[in-house]
Amino acid sequence: MSPHVPRNSQHRPRRALVVGSGIGGLTAAATLLQRGWQVTVLERAASLDPVGAGIGLAPNSLRALDVIGLGDTVRDLAAWQGEGGIRAPGGRWLSRTDSAAAAERFGGPLVLLHRATLVDVLSAALPEGTVRTGAAASLVDAGEPGGRPAVVRTDAGDIEADVVVGADGVRSGVRNVLFPEHPGAGYAGFTTWRVVVPAPTGPFAPHETWGRGMLWGTQPLKDGRVYAYAAARTPVGGRSADGEKAELLRRFGDWHHPVPQIVAAATDDQVLRHDVFHLDTPLDTFHRGRAVLIGDAAHAMCPTMGQGGNQSIEDGVVLGHHLDPDGDLGAGLAAFTADRLPRTTGIVAKSAKIARLAMPAGAPGAALRDTVLRLAGLGPSALALRAFDGVCDWRPPQRTYAARTPVHQARQAQQS
Repeated sequence: MSPHVPRNSQHRPRRALVVGSGIGGLTAAATLLQRGWQVTVLERAASLDPVGAGIGLAPNSLRALDVIGLGDTVRDLAAWQGEGGIRAPGGRWLSRTDSAAAAERFGGPLVLLHRATLVDVLSAALPEGTVRTGAAASLVDAGEPGGRPAVVRTDAGDIEADVVVGADGVRSGVRNVLFPEHPGAGYAGFTTWRVVVPAPTGPFAPHETWGRGMLWGTQPLKDGRVYAYAAARTPVGGRSADGEKAELLRRFGDWHHPVPQIVAAATDDQVLRHDVFHLDTPLDTFHRGRAVLIGDAAHAMCPTMGQGGNQSIEDGVVLGHHLDPDGDLGAGLAAFTADRLPRTTGIVAKSAKIARLAMPAGAPGAALRDTVLRLAGLGPSALALRAFDGVCDWRPPQRTYAARTPVHQARQAQQS
C-alpha cells in the first residue's frame, strides 16, 4: 500500500484543510501530505505572489525544512560570508559577529532570501491543485475529535474536514472563531519599512544599526540584490504624505554607508510599510475541536529576532509529527499545543524585549544600550549571538520523510 493512503477504518485518507497559503500554511501542507493526509490549501488572494520582501531563515527552520526534503535547497541560497553585527548611526560598531561563528554556534548558516523565492520552493513541493487561490474561507464549526467533522465555508459551498489548520495570519479569522474571548493582536509600538534593491557600490558588512527609537538593517541576497529593513517608534496607522521613500530619507538619510545609497536606489512603490502587531496576550491553547492555529495566527511576534517565519515553519513540521493520519486526532492536537505553546510564547516575549532594547525612545536609554553592547564584547561570542541560544539550536522531533513523497520520487526518476 502507498504510504500516502493511511490504513484507517474508513479506507480513505483523512482530509486536512489549511486556511492560508503563507509560509506556515505551505509548510504544514507539505508535511501533512508527506505524512499521508489528503490536503487542500484555501487562499483568499488571487495568486500566491507573496506580500513582503526578504526573510531570514535560521538553522532551526532549515532543520525543519530538512524533514520535508527542502533544507539543502534553501541552504544553497546563503549569501552572508564574513563579518557583520550591530552599528551606531554614525557607523561605529557596537557588537560584531561573523557568519562562521554563527554557523558553528547553531549548527548551520543563516540564509537571507526573498519571500517569493521561499514560496516558490514550498509550493513546488505540493502536487498541482493542492492550493486553491481566490478561495476565501471561514471556519463555521470546529467539530469534535472522534465526533462531527469541522466545517469550513467558501463561496463554492461548505467543506467538511477531519482537521482545519488556521494559517491565516496576525488577523486570523480562524482564531477569532476559536477564541472569541481573546483580545487579539496588539500594536507593538512601531512600524516597519522593507525594500529589495540592487547592491550598492562600495563594500559593506551585513549589519543592523540601532539608533534612538529607530533601527535599520542591510543584508545581502544571493542574486546580487540587498534586502533592507527599517523600523521606528510611531503612532499606529501613520503614513507619509509625500511617500515612504521620502520618510526614509528624513529618518535615515544621514546614517552611515550604505544606508543613504539604498534609500536613493528605491522607488517609492518598492518601499513597503507595515505597522507591527503581536500577540502580547498569549493564547492558552492552540487548538479547539478539530481546528488548530499555526504561525502568526497562533503567536504573532515582533520581527526583532527574525523568528516569525522560522517559527511558522517549525509549527508546520511539528504539526505533521503529531498528527498521525491513523492516530487519535485529539491527542495529536493536544501534543502539538504542549510542544509549541511554551516555546513560541517565550520567543514572542523575547522579541518584544529586544524591540525595547533596540529602539529606546530617549537619549539616555540609547546611550545605556550602546554601552551595554560595547561591554558585551566585539568578538564572535557577543550579545548578538547569545540572544539566540535556545532558539536557533532547536531540532525537529522527527526524521525526514522526504523520500516517501511523490515529488521526491519523480525527481529521483528524472535524475536516474
